[in-house]
Amino acid sequence: MENTYQSIGLFIDGGYYAKVNEALAQQASLNIDMASLMYLVRQQVARIGGHALSDCHITESHYFRGRYRVYDANSKHLLYKERRFEDALIENDVIFHYKHLREVQHDGETTVIEKGIDVWFALEAYELSVIRKFDYVVLITGDADHEMLIRKLKALKIHAVLLTWDVDSNSSATSRLLKDEVCSHIELSELVAADRELLGHLCRRVKSE
Repeated sequence: MENTYQSIGLFIDGGYYAKVNEALAQQASLNIDMASLMYLVRQQVARIGGHALSDCHITESHYFRGRYRVYDANSKHLLYKERRFEDALIENDVIFHYKHLREVQHDGETTVIEKGIDVWFALEAYELSVIRKFDYVVLITGDADHEMLIRKLKALKIHAVLLTWDVDSNSSATSRLLKDEVCSHIELSELVAADRELLGHLCRRVKSE
């Protein structure tokens, strides 16, 4: 009997994901619902590969983000928001990977430095792809730095999928290099424009804190 099972590895750039959510919150008071997003990923992989939805499964999902140390997060009133989001990750079996953010003062201005996350993202995605032998790897990111990761995934004969949401050009613009390099590109703004009901299925109203 032919094996039709399709394994999907999902890797989320938390910085990019946060920018998309911020833009959605500002424009429509919406945030992405993680469970609905993961279901859509399965649907789109099934469409791309001509598979039955029941054969497409996210076997691993990982989220990468820089975040403040607890004292700084508390002083910025971020702890509840971060914990609530982590609950959503845990409920959907998403493994989260964090590195501490640093703030640097220069000429009276504060710069937030997120160091090493992009490299960790790429190394983890590549290593797990080698070990798990995913049929598809879905990357949620807009960062051109991941171009070489996509090339490496394709060298492993893995179908690399880029999933993006260009809510507006300032907050979530996607690198042209990534779009050109991937095997398949899913742009959610195009899907939402074609199906207005999709936005309601994919997002939830932002809850007051």
